[in-house]
Amino acid sequence: MSSPVTIQPFDGLSVCLFCGSSETVRPEYLEAAREVGRETAKAGWRLVYGGGGVGLMGASARAAHEAGGRVLGIMPGFLRSRERLFDDVETLVVTSMHERKTLMYDQSDAFIVAPGGVGTLEEAIEILSWKRLDLHHKPVVFLNLNGFWDALMAVMRHSVEEGMTPASFLQAWVICDTVEDAMTAIQQAVRDGGDAPHLQHDQR
Repeated sequence: MSSPVTIQPFDGLSVCLFCGSSETVRPEYLEAAREVGRETAKAGWRLVYGGGGVGLMGASARAAHEAGGRVLGIMPGFLRSRERLFDDVETLVVTSMHERKTLMYDQSDAFIVAPGGVGTLEEAIEILSWKRLDLHHKPVVFLNLNGFWDALMAVMRHSVEEGMTPASFLQAWVICDTVEDAMTAIQQAVRDGGDAPHLQHDQR
């Protein structure tokens, strides 16, 4: 059993960023991650992310921190060296991937899914699975830079066509081509009925 964690209180909106930790990516992906960090800080929102100092993760966290924003990183201990913990911001080191994802969910009011690898995909699919089961109604926005998520969207549509998923589920997320559109989509979704910040988190 893991020990209780202490997190600094935050009364505003918290946005979780799922994204890659690879540094061998297109420069525009890194710049978009920085823009997410800057715009999150500018909006007065807290950025919740995976705690790493590399790839899109590190780019977004550094940009948010440098812009004066609040940042919460959550990382399992076994990844400390691999993802190079960014400890200039509030960071929790937890025991497992499951605990990391649970805390990222619990501490967030909305999710942005930026380009990433299999870990990002796994995080996104799990959060969508919980939404499919009506376990939460938090906004999920895919940042579809250069059509990065087009193949995933095709799989989702194929699932509907094959009768595995109801067509209505295709409305469970928003696809945006720019960071500006993603930020606007979150603002709109929260205004239209997303979870109120840290007042009532859904229970799984």
